[in-house]
Amino acid sequence: MEWFAEKTLTLTNIQETNNGAKTLVRVRPRGFCAGVVRAVDIVELALETFGRPVYVHHEIVHNRYVVDQLRRRGAIFVETISEVPVGAVLVFSAHGVPPRVRAEAKERNLKVIDATCPLVTKVHLEALKFAREGRTLILIGHRDHQEIVGTSGEAPAQTVVVGSVEEVDRLQVPDPKRLAFLTQTTLSLYDTQEIVARLRQRFPEIIGPASDDICYATQNRQEAVEALTREVELILVVGSANSSNSNRLVEVAQRAGVAARLIEDANDIDAALLDNVKTLGLTAGASAPEILVEQVSQRLSNFGFTNHRDLDLIREDVRFTLPPELAAARQGRAAN
Repeated sequence: MEWFAEKTLTLTNIQETNNGAKTLVRVRPRGFCAGVVRAVDIVELALETFGRPVYVHHEIVHNRYVVDQLRRRGAIFVETISEVPVGAVLVFSAHGVPPRVRAEAKERNLKVIDATCPLVTKVHLEALKFAREGRTLILIGHRDHQEIVGTSGEAPAQTVVVGSVEEVDRLQVPDPKRLAFLTQTTLSLYDTQEIVARLRQRFPEIIGPASDDICYATQNRQEAVEALTREVELILVVGSANSSNSNRLVEVAQRAGVAARLIEDANDIDAALLDNVKTLGLTAGASAPEILVEQVSQRLSNFGFTNHRDLDLIREDVRFTLPPELAAARQGRAAN
């Protein structure tokens, strides 16, 4: 895994200002991260390699458009392993799964392809390490989110999930000297910092990971939105309602004092919300494809936002390799 983020701040005119035109500022980075690109590619390549259908445990990423497109191509999304026929091809989603799901898949003799984001896998390995050290694991995140379900499943008897400072204040642990914390990768940087600070205040001997668990793409998109708040009056975030990182982008904007709304696609644009807005910001969560941003931009032009500018803040160059089980299967079929 290699990646870097070069921080530069440039403002590029895409279209000359028209008299009376309103301005749409589109911030980068936005949209697909490396983990989402990898996960979507895995499903598409699995369909190409093994044929239809390919089963996917949970939504491959949290975006309705992406899921619908893959479903049309032959992917079948399931929530339980029992829904998958014995011996079929099964892809684990980018959010990761608990060990019990892997065991169930093995019992059904499924051909498993793991699309778990490598950064989520890193958190799973950290959870195992802390659990083997005999520590109680404080997992910071949203307890119903698929990523938290997967990570907490590594050591359920030793894991406690907290999602706020208030929950930390109510926390009771077996041994305050044997604690560790980890975080969901798609959280708000601000909320996480507050929770970690409170954990360290209550439990001075708690330890954490060697590096921040908040994924680079989540952090970059939040920093980009924070910069965007200094340019615009309102921000639209393209993303699905069940996308954690998309919802966090809305919160980052609101925390900075700028109104923000989450929209699924161009059809969700509320004309009344745009009244008296002269400068509008636009971004997208890490699981939202660029085609949705383009469609939203086109529709906003109909509302007078015809002066388009791009705010380029952080350049991303991240690539994750395919899982070995898929790479091997493709090589084998090519050889035949």
